Amino acid sequence: MNHNSTKTRMMAAALSIGIASLAGAAVAATGDDLLATYKGQGGGTFTAAAGQSFWTAKHQTEGESRSCTTCHGTDLKQSGKHAKTGKVIDPMAVSANSKVLTDPAKVEKWFGRNCKWTLGRECTAQEKGDVVKYLQSL
Repeated sequence: MNHNSTKTRMMAAALSIGIASLAGAAVAATGDDLLATYKGQGGGTFTAAAGQSFWTAKHQTEGESRSCTTCHGTDLKQSGKHAKTGKVIDPMAVSANSKVLTDPAKVEKWFGRNCKWTLGRECTAQEKGDVVKYLQSL
């Protein structure tokens, strides 16, 4: 084996590690990007405690008592199950599911559906930011 091929393999390995590090940073930044968006939409200071309170609060919607825990459960590091369809829902805690806050379009889609089903209305920017902060904290 010559010196150049060893050097090339070492450079390729270093590049792979660098790309993996950047990918990890991009995932971490996405949640923060969402928080910046919600702040720009009128949200104030976001807290994990407020997000947890929101997550567990019961709401009367369509004659039913619902909360985020109805489908997602109380241990967000575990899978949940949709209350009507029984479909398994991936863990919501960022520590258990690194993809949970990586696609802003999907986050907005699910906030839209879930807030309307759970609350009977859209979530506010403050509520969304608090929930994101809560999911990041787990």
